[in-house]
Amino acid sequence: MPELPEVETIARGLDKRIAGDIIESVWLGEKPQPLKSSAAEIVAVLERSRIVHVRRVGKHIVFDLELQRQGGKRPPRLASGKMTRTWGTAPPRGQWIVHLGMTGRLLIASPEVETEKHTHAVLKLASGRELRFVDPRRFGRLAVVRIESQGDGAGFAAPGVEPLESKIEQFVNLFRHRKTPIKSALLNQKLLSGVGNIYADESLFRAGIRPRRQAASLTRAELGKLHVALQEVLREAIKLGGSSVSDYVDAEGREGFFQLQHRVYGRENKPCLVCGRPIKRVIIAGRSSHYCAKCQK
Repeated sequence: MPELPEVETIARGLDKRIAGDIIESVWLGEKPQPLKSSAAEIVAVLERSRIVHVRRVGKHIVFDLELQRQGGKRPPRLASGKMTRTWGTAPPRGQWIVHLGMTGRLLIASPEVETEKHTHAVLKLASGRELRFVDPRRFGRLAVVRIESQGDGAGFAAPGVEPLESKIEQFVNLFRHRKTPIKSALLNQKLLSGVGNIYADESLFRAGIRPRRQAASLTRAELGKLHVALQEVLREAIKLGGSSVSDYVDAEGREGFFQLQHRVYGRENKPCLVCGRPIKRVIIAGRSSHYCAKCQK
């Protein structure tokens, strides 16, 4: 499943390429699993909307939209097909929320490019391109919301703290009284939004903490190291476009490179890059965890 760095990479790429474009029409496939909102509601919100911004919220990709006004009136278009920003008053707003699940991808393609099998949504854009949602295993989800209030904070919000914005005291308080293994606590999306298996393992290794340690047993100094390590790992991974360990690619079909920097994840029985001991793999709450028995205490 794409984690925070992969989703951030995809969102940034989409924002760079399609922000300002208009969704002219929407095609949805027959499979109901990807649709968290009804097909009719998705079409009603997306069609003829302007994509203002594409961003990551937790592990979700959020498209902030300016919706068509009642009566179908919109500002005049520029030669590029995009619209001017001269609204008389603030336009109605909405959001398209995409969760990629295990195998979901958002791809920008020319109409003449053959549509892949397992494509569940195609958005035709005014610029002549298409935005396609492809998901072979159908664990991804598509939803829309209409935003009534113009106030800040309206719309979709992740349930947990944003890891890259967390402060040390806030981070420490998240885990101070948790009796679950620290690895499980890191993966709890109600605590931290966006952290997954890869980056939890890599952060725990850099902080020198074993994944089975009870979160409440960690000292403030250890949690401080983990806080620094987690943000460091996530930023490095974003810079390198994420980790392509399965079928992950960004919006332009390019693989990430952070997998070349993995120190423990996926390296079972290989020598630790620090001490040379074989990397161990254990199962914690049904998830694989990789660590070095010497470097992590």
